[in-house]
Amino acid sequence: MANYTAADIKALRERTGAGMMDVKKALDEANGDAEKAIEIIRIKGLKGATKREGRSTAEGLVAAKIVDGNVGVMVEVNCETDFVAKSDKFIALANKVLEVAVASAAADPESLLAADVEGKSLADYVTEEGAVLGEKVVVRRLARLEGATVDAYLHKTSKDLPAQVGVLMAVDGTGEAAQTVAHDVAVHTAAMAPTYLSREEVPTETVENERRIADETARAEGKPEAALTKIVEGRLTGFFKEIVLTDQSFAKDAKKSVGKVLDEAGVKATAFARFRVGS
Repeated sequence: MANYTAADIKALRERTGAGMMDVKKALDEANGDAEKAIEIIRIKGLKGATKREGRSTAEGLVAAKIVDGNVGVMVEVNCETDFVAKSDKFIALANKVLEVAVASAAADPESLLAADVEGKSLADYVTEEGAVLGEKVVVRRLARLEGATVDAYLHKTSKDLPAQVGVLMAVDGTGEAAQTVAHDVAVHTAAMAPTYLSREEVPTETVENERRIADETARAEGKPEAALTKIVEGRLTGFFKEIVLTDQSFAKDAKKSVGKVLDEAGVKATAFARFRVGS
């Protein structure tokens, strides 16, 4: 007869994030000893790490932190299932990754994974914690922005899951107005997913290719030669409005561009980063 209860199973699942059958087997092997069962789950999980290497990690979360109002750090940590993504154990692991990212001032995921955590590399720490969870866990992306004012916005696409979209927004001004507009533009960015901050950032070859497509399309539609230049430039402007942050119509007031909103606040956006889990 098993010397543990359904409550013991529930408690151990909450502590480890492991599946029900894995927890039950571990408790059976440990004769009901919860601490021993955790050790068993960890050991078996590490043995299975190699088998998990090829698995897809399309779930997870985005976490961010602002330091002293002018530095923003954001990480995306992935796992295999939404069940694990919303577990306390995984959320704690992602927060630990964020904590290390802030403390180490790492500029890329490789440097972050090499950072020290309790006498081991973060990469090893994540592998061990993933072993307990029973899933492949990946630190996929890291962003670090500095500016006069930096704001972070995290968005839940499902109320049952942690944040799936995250944005860091840096502007060149300080004070309440700068903070407010940085936040408003961060929220806009989460929703509208711009690719570039300004037109100047769009690669020349991308612009020229779009111009060529617009020209060929207009000619195929039989537009008059005399009107081609104006038509092409108009379509190119529309293209910029889709992918360039400052050209986009502001989500809270479509009559204004994001650039106009920033101008009215007396600031310029200097950088942004946007993560969406799995994309």
